[in-house]
Order: sequence, then C-alpha cells, then structure tokens
Amino acid sequence: MSNAAQAVQTITPAGQDIEQHLRDQVAACTLMLNELKIMGYSGHVSARLPEGRGFLIQSVDQSRASLRPELLLICDMEGKLKSGPEGLRPPSEVYLHSEIYKARPDVNSIAHFHHDRTAVFTLADGPQLAPVKNHAVRWANGIPVHPNPNHVNTPARGASLAVTLGQAHAALIRAHGQVIVAENVPGVLIDCVHFVENAEAMYDACMLGRVLPLTAEEIASFGDDIKRDKHINKLWTYYAGRALAMGLVPEEWNLKAKLAQPVVAA
Repeated sequence: MSNAAQAVQTITPAGQDIEQHLRDQVAACTLMLNELKIMGYSGHVSARLPEGRGFLIQSVDQSRASLRPELLLICDMEGKLKSGPEGLRPPSEVYLHSEIYKARPDVNSIAHFHHDRTAVFTLADGPQLAPVKNHAVRWANGIPVHPNPNHVNTPARGASLAVTLGQAHAALIRAHGQVIVAENVPGVLIDCVHFVENAEAMYDACMLGRVLPLTAEEIASFGDDIKRDKHINKLWTYYAGRALAMGLVPEEWNLKAKLAQPVVAA
C-alpha cells in the first residue's frame, strides 16, 4: 500500500472529503495561474489540511502546466514529506509555506510565484508598490519587501520571511518573487490576479507621471463596499468556468469555491 493510501486511512470521512476538495482546488489554481502567465515554470500553491495534518503542495519537478490532484504531496509543518507518490519530493522552498503556516493560523492557502513586472518594484530606487486599483485595498496594511533574494530553502529563511510578512496579506521578495496568503485557495487565486493587475497598473501609471495611490479615505470607502466572500466566489466561478471551457481542468474535479466545512489551524 502506498504512503498516500495509508495517510487517507488515518483521517475522518469529513477530513478525507475536504482533502480531496483541496487537492482539486490546488491543482486547478496552479493550472489557472500558469495559463494566466502569473505562475511560470516555477512557483507553487499550497493549502492547509484539516485536523492538523500539514499541507498540500506540489513536488519540485512536476510541471505547473500539467499538475493533477493525485500528484500533490502532504508535508508537515516542519516542511518534511509525510506522503505522496513514490519518487516525488517537495520543492526546495517548502519552508516558505511551512513557516508562514506556523506563524499565521489565519492563513489556509499560500501562493509563491515569480512575476517579472511585479518584481521590478524591488529593483529600482523609485516608487514602492502600493494600492492603486480599487481591489488592491486588500493590501491596505502594507506590501513589505523581504530583503533576502535567496531561495527560501531552509527553516530559518522561511521564518525570516514570515517575520517580514507579519500580518500583511502579501510580500515581495527582492529580485526574486511574490508571496500571497489568503483564507482559502479561491482567495489566493483572486488575490494573485488582483496583485498582478495592481502592479501592472502602477507600472503603467509611472510612465505617465506621478503615481497617485489610493488615499486612506478611498481605501476605507471601498473596503466598506466590497463583500470579499461574494467577490471571491464570483471570480473563482468565472476562472474555473473558463478553465473547464478550455479543457484545462476535467469536469470531475470539485471546483466549488467553498469547502463543506472550514479548515481550522491546529
């Protein structure tokens, strides 16, 4: 019996159902981010598992353009492999995920990717990335820049990144990439889309003149108007439907935005 099969037998039926739903969501999210050219040949999406069982993440070698739910690995909160298909191993930056999950019990999904236009804001002595589009109010509490451009391939580096992130919902890693955290996988997808949209809009605005970020009053006003759950559900439904229509994901995957029950950090 495989390690993955043994792991499934140790959890409750509800936990098993949620795990499969999360597997489908993580694989679909990765494929959609790849198709949107937000995530390329490198990067990863993860999801916290219920019952304190660690998190799902793809292997280091699996293509982001062909990921499947059954290929995802389960790692513990120390970044160690617990179960998965034989011969597959976690990405070297697994500690980026494990250390953030340990530091942030409110976070249930993480995406790390390397979007060049967004990374530009860590490469020049110029304007710092700030909310300029309305949905960027998600990052009203700041977009910190982690100063170490190295791969986050040790627990210490992961812990250091988690300190930089603090209570923010996104961070830039200088000359490297981006980190997005959210309450669920659909939220991570939508935040990745809006984060890149905001960075590209600010980059373009810099070409025209002095950038005018959202004011505190504008942020407060739009923040009062936006209903995050409804917005996530709307956009996830759009992108998942688009992926289905393109044949990017099969119909048998469970792509409902909401889980049967929430995942709570142990």
